[in-house]
Amino acid sequence: MTEQHSEHLPRHVGIIMDGNGRWAAKRGFTRNMGHKRGADVFGKIARHAQKVGVEYLTVYAFSTENWKRPPDEVAGIMDLLRSYLSDADRYTKDNMRVRILGDRAALDDDINRRIADMERRSSGHTGMTLNIALNYGGRDEILRAAHTLARQYLTGDLKSLDSADQEYFAGLLYTAGQPEVDLVIRTSGETRISNFLLWQSAYAEYVFTDVLWPDFSPRHFDAAIDEYARRSRRMGGI
Repeated sequence: MTEQHSEHLPRHVGIIMDGNGRWAAKRGFTRNMGHKRGADVFGKIARHAQKVGVEYLTVYAFSTENWKRPPDEVAGIMDLLRSYLSDADRYTKDNMRVRILGDRAALDDDINRRIADMERRSSGHTGMTLNIALNYGGRDEILRAAHTLARQYLTGDLKSLDSADQEYFAGLLYTAGQPEVDLVIRTSGETRISNFLLWQSAYAEYVFTDVLWPDFSPRHFDAAIDEYARRSRRMGGI
């Protein structure tokens, strides 16, 4: 990240970590080997993001649509998640506050126990907030928030629908209390949003790179930050 752009650092960065499978296929590895390499890169990028001053980082780890993948690939991803969650001591060292965004009901009980332990152990940390979007979909998140709003109105907890403005609705999302996303990075050359943080990224800047996620480095992250800093964010104004 160049010094002249450091004052334009985004508070909240989202990353669509794409390309693990293609990285593995190019090298004759299994797709799960690609996911393992991608998990290692994720840790390095998270630590680098905190080092440069990003306050919130949200990574797309597993979408609601990813269950359609081959069962052995899904099982491998879940085993990687178990390993990652078990190593909760890393959060004490890194001082990150870690949160899981998404529908946990479909996850195995042992994974949910590890998630709860990790969130509890990191809850008092004062560094970057790291959101891991797991079994997450933007449409699903918005629909769940709408259902919660309807229940609040029907039970009388919400007295008037007119009082439910955008700020109120945002408080019903998984990211309640967090700033909106400033920058979304997507790797591997794809240029889709893929149902990621649809509400939170309404005014985000997007940076797309051809680099496959397992090859993504702090240098590439810094280049995306520099690109963000060069843009004029008018938010609908002039």
